Amino acid sequence: MGTMEFQKDLSAVALEMLLIVQPEKRKTMQRLQLDQQTESHASHQSQGFLRDGNRNNSQQQYQGNDLQGHEVQMQQIITSCSDEGTQVTVEVHARNSTPQLFKKLSFGKGFQENGKRRLRPPGWKDQHAYPWDKSCLKSMPLDLKQFEKLDAYATKVTAKGSVEDLVKTLLRVAHTDLEKVRAIWTWICHHIEYDVVGFYNKDQLSFKPKDVLQSGKSICEGYAGLFEQMCSIAGVQCMNLSGHSKGHGYRTGQTFTGEYDHAWNAVYLDGRWHLVDSTWGSGSMDDCFSKFTFRYNEFYFLTHPALFINNHFPDNSNWQLLKPTVTLKQFESNMSYKSDFYKMGLLAAHPETPIIQTVNGKVAIAVESHSLMLFMFELKGAKEYSLMTLKRSGMNLELYPQKIGSHKLQIYAKSSKGSEELYSCVLEYIVECSSIDRKVCFPKELHQPVGHSWFTERQGFLKPSHRGPIINTNDGRCDLSFILSKDLSVLASLHSDYKSLTEDTSRRHILQVCQGNKVDFKIHLPHAGNFALKIFAKKKSDLGNYNYIFNYLISCPNADVKWPVFPQTYSKWAEGFELVEPLAGLLTANHNIKFKLKLHNIAKAFVQCEKTFPLSLSKEGYWEGSCSTSGCSEVFVMVLENANHKFYSHILKYEVEPQ
Repeated sequence: MGTMEFQKDLSAVALEMLLIVQPEKRKTMQRLQLDQQTESHASHQSQGFLRDGNRNNSQQQYQGNDLQGHEVQMQQIITSCSDEGTQVTVEVHARNSTPQLFKKLSFGKGFQENGKRRLRPPGWKDQHAYPWDKSCLKSMPLDLKQFEKLDAYATKVTAKGSVEDLVKTLLRVAHTDLEKVRAIWTWICHHIEYDVVGFYNKDQLSFKPKDVLQSGKSICEGYAGLFEQMCSIAGVQCMNLSGHSKGHGYRTGQTFTGEYDHAWNAVYLDGRWHLVDSTWGSGSMDDCFSKFTFRYNEFYFLTHPALFINNHFPDNSNWQLLKPTVTLKQFESNMSYKSDFYKMGLLAAHPETPIIQTVNGKVAIAVESHSLMLFMFELKGAKEYSLMTLKRSGMNLELYPQKIGSHKLQIYAKSSKGSEELYSCVLEYIVECSSIDRKVCFPKELHQPVGHSWFTERQGFLKPSHRGPIINTNDGRCDLSFILSKDLSVLASLHSDYKSLTEDTSRRHILQVCQGNKVDFKIHLPHAGNFALKIFAKKKSDLGNYNYIFNYLISCPNADVKWPVFPQTYSKWAEGFELVEPLAGLLTANHNIKFKLKLHNIAKAFVQCEKTFPLSLSKEGYWEGSCSTSGCSEVFVMVLENANHKFYSHILKYEVEPQ
């Protein structure tokens, strides 16, 4: 610290200069408020933010006195433009007066002014690594259960009298600095309503803490100012911060210019600065910005700085509390994650930019999660073909927009634990579609997600023979099998956009075989194209309908494929029965047809057409024989379950081609 004097000029000024090396590089000049000797920032009246994030902005003026009691105007100017990020602080004061800016500098205890402790600016010990390490949502270790009684108490406290009286009441059960901050945060989030009317009439608002308390409502600057003064009264260091935000009205990918639009706070706990936003912690606005709803949001209490920067960009980069710091351009281009994204245990999304371009008509998105999650999505403004697959660690989504232009993509998620829980929007992208892949055409009946997953395992379907969402076949035939972990009855159906494929016909292109807890599906496609193979199940003890479980996409490009249906099965076609031949449900006329089946607990079996042809049991356990299709239009396979019974049961029906 030093003083420079201009000896030849009787009106010379003295310049107090303090050089502080900070890990930042800034090219703009910023104005910071100078805290006075005995007054907190929150006690001064400001002119109000013009916007807030919730979109407001600010202008504040302060006056101070020198040691002789003369009123002086003070301004603190900070600029940093060297490679090391040197910060220069300049105070202009009367030649014979005592400098007001810093009476004493102590790096161990923070700044001291007139023997009183001043707020320590953020330094290296406050910094957190960027990007987020995916470990903790908070900037310090917290067990939220320790706050249950404190939160319950603070929520029920009513504001009577002054801000000082309110703080005094809260401090009856809050003793440590952390408990004090928590009690203040909880009270504000549950009692101060966002002032929707005031948002549109900012000139008529007062942001004085006492007025905010009395009215019970304000916009972001009022929240931050009240929080700051309550902390000051409680003896906790607190800063009122301002900057850009991605709050209500934010448009994905927008740039930020002009005035700052939001206010929040930093609190000093356990030797480090931490970030809070009580405005966003209190609730949310509807889409029309006409109604506020109290909806407590824990996420914005002591938020990890690497997450806070997703939607809060302070006017002074030191208050990012990050190493390295994020530039405004990065802030604009980075993904704006919803708070629910992290609260649900989601970790990251790829791409990490909010605007994504199609490549050959396709975009691919992946979401990572800590736990099992369910997802859904909506592409607004365009029809799309899509494939979403669930993973234990998140989900993958392939999207094929069918319209050129910009389209909003919203991704929703919910926990796998609560079946009645609603989906919450966790991500928004802008998809820039510059080309359309006309070759992609998925059936309308294809439901998302596609393929086997942890969810289908929970429903009782284990060890699938095919794990991917798409089953590719060139000859139009494919097999699929599962091990059932539950006592289930299972059905499957085949769907395409061809109207000629009726529901009854579609099921006859699938032959189902059950052997113990194993179920096999043989699929013969009626033609080339893409099909949805839907699988349904219910408990065997249930008398009700089957429930949809999941589906696959079956793709066959071979235009020559034209498989007939399988034979019709009757109710007596029992579990464990197996058809080896003939598999085609349509038999050739005037031909001798061989039959081979595996049937258990059967006394006799035969084929009925114009004549009756008995089947014999081979050493290998198969019922075998043949019949002629001459002169008949239908062929039946029949069984006698008990030798003493007189009535035969139909188990299969074939049709014969016209003569």
